[in-house]
Amino acid sequence: MTQGEEPGAGRSTRAVALLGAGAGAAIAARALLSRAALLKLRHDVRALNAGDYEPVLGSYAEDAVLHFNAGSHRWSGEHRGRPAIGRFLRNFVGAGLQGEVSELFLAGPPWRLTLVARFDDRAHDPAGKEIYRNRTVLVARTRWGRIVRQEDFYEDTERIDMLEARLSELGIGPSE
Repeated sequence: MTQGEEPGAGRSTRAVALLGAGAGAAIAARALLSRAALLKLRHDVRALNAGDYEPVLGSYAEDAVLHFNAGSHRWSGEHRGRPAIGRFLRNFVGAGLQGEVSELFLAGPPWRLTLVARFDDRAHDPAGKEIYRNRTVLVARTRWGRIVRQEDFYEDTERIDMLEARLSELGIGPSE
C-alpha cells in the first residue's frame, strides 16, 4: 500500500478490471454463438435447397413441434415429432421451394435459446417462371441446441394456398 491509499483499494481496482474482462468475454461469446448459429442455419438451408432435408431435420429434438399456419395446403397445422417434421420438409423439397436466411436473432441462455430468423422462400415452375415468393419469420425455442418448438409467420398466407393450387395443376402432390 502506498501513502494515502485506502486499504483494499488495489483489490477494488482488480475486481473492477476482472468484472470488465468477464463482461467483455460474455459479449464476445454471445457474438460467436450468434455467428456460429447463423453459419449452421445457412449451411443447413443450402442443403435443403439442394434437396437434402436431413441437416435441417437433425436440428429438431425427437419430440419437437413445428406449427405452421392453417390452410388448405400440405404444410398446414401442427407437426409433432421428427417423423412428422420430416414429412413437412420432404413436402418443402418436393414442391421445389428454395429459401434463404437473411437475419438471425438469439435470446436466452444456451440451454434454452429463442431464435428468430428471417427466412424468405420462393418456387419456380418447370419452365423457370416464379410461381411463389413469400417472406417469413421463424421463431424457434431450443433445448441444448435442438429445436423443441417452432412457429412460422408469413407475410401473406394466401400465397401458400395459391402455391398449393399451382402445385396441384403441375401434378406435384404431397409426400406421404
